[in-house]
Amino acid sequence: MAKKTAKNTGSASLQFTKVNGLLGAGGLVCLALGYWLLAQGSITAAPLLLVLAYVVLLPMAIIR
Repeated sequence: MAKKTAKNTGSASLQFTKVNGLLGAGGLVCLALGYWLLAQGSITAAPLLLVLAYVVLLPMAIIR
């Protein structure tokens, strides 16, 4: 039986760029600030920052 070889296309591979780093750093800052505000008793800004970090910034840092 013949072996099938997978061709690696350059456009399909994920590469870490400066944009990924900035989005990841922004996500981590939002997480830290969100949890700090949560500990201080904020019931509006903290959940918004945490949702922004978990739903928008960190996934964008991985995908983009």
